[in-house]
Amino acid sequence: MKDLTEQRIASELVFDGKLLKVYRDQVRLPDGSHGEREYIRHPGAVAVVPLFDDRSVLLERQFRYPQGRVFIEVPAGKLEPNEPHLDTAKRELLEETGYSAAEWTRLGVIHTAIAYTNEAIEIFIARKLRQEGAAQLDAGEFVETLIVPFDEAVAMVRDGRITDSKTVSALLWVKTWV
Repeated sequence: MKDLTEQRIASELVFDGKLLKVYRDQVRLPDGSHGEREYIRHPGAVAVVPLFDDRSVLLERQFRYPQGRVFIEVPAGKLEPNEPHLDTAKRELLEETGYSAAEWTRLGVIHTAIAYTNEAIEIFIARKLRQEGAAQLDAGEFVETLIVPFDEAVAMVRDGRITDSKTVSALLWVKTWV
C-alpha cells in the first residue's frame, strides 16, 4: 500500500472563534509537491441515543442557524477541556432533556466531515432513563424534546424528517447492532 500521508510544513491560524478554529496549512504531498489545506479544528463532541425500556427514544427539536431551519436530533454537545466523553454525554443529556440514565454504553465514533474538520463525535446509548426535572439549557439555547417509538424515529430517517448526520448514524447504529 502506498503512503498517502501529507506532512505539515507550516500552519496558520486564520480564525480563532469561541467554538471553532480555522487553519490554513502548507503541506508536502505524497509525491513531494506542495499543497494548501484549510480545515476546522473542533474540540470534539458526543451524541446520545436515550432509549426507554419500551424502545421509544427521546429526541430534540432545535433550530440550526447555518441551515436556517429546525432539525430533529439526538441530544448532543461538545466536550469541555479535559472532560471525558462519558461525562460530557451524561451532562448534555441532563442539561438538554432533564433526564439521567443508569446504564451507558459507548457505541462508536463518527467523523462528521473528514474533508474540512477534525470533529469526532462519540456515540452513546443511554438506558434506564429517569426524569430528574426540567432541562437546564445554556443561555441562548432553545430545545424542545419529543418521545417517539424507535421504529418511528428510523422511519423519520428514511423519509427525510431526520437528516442530521450524527442522528442518522446513531439511530441506524442502534437499529443495526443493538
